[in-house]
Amino acid sequence: EVHIVESGGGLVQPGGSLRLSCTASGFVFGMYTMTWVRQSPGKGLEWVADISNGGVSTNYGDSVKGRFTVSRDNAKNTLYLQMNSLEPEDTAVYYCAKRAGSAWPALEVMDYRGKGTLVTVSS
Repeated sequence: EVHIVESGGGLVQPGGSLRLSCTASGFVFGMYTMTWVRQSPGKGLEWVADISNGGVSTNYGDSVKGRFTVSRDNAKNTLYLQMNSLEPEDTAVYYCAKRAGSAWPALEVMDYRGKGTLVTVSS
């Protein structure tokens, strides 16, 4: 059974930094493209970043490009999202998602997602 658990969310001031983690089990983590998405209050799901199965390739949404960095440690079955220069508009529940395969660019569906971790950017 696939389990995905996000952690690391919290309250941070504008301009601050936060690192999210996502621990996965129930599948061979290193074989799949992984994704971060987020959902702000009252809005739909927004794609944040993708990372290839080996961690060599990454891709970011325009709203986070240059501020966020996605990485992974396949030996630890863990995905990360380093978030710098945070803005109030980054307030959202952040979800870690598994793609259905290892294709790159990440065009395959997200077949599993965690329950999310809340990030609040406010002074």
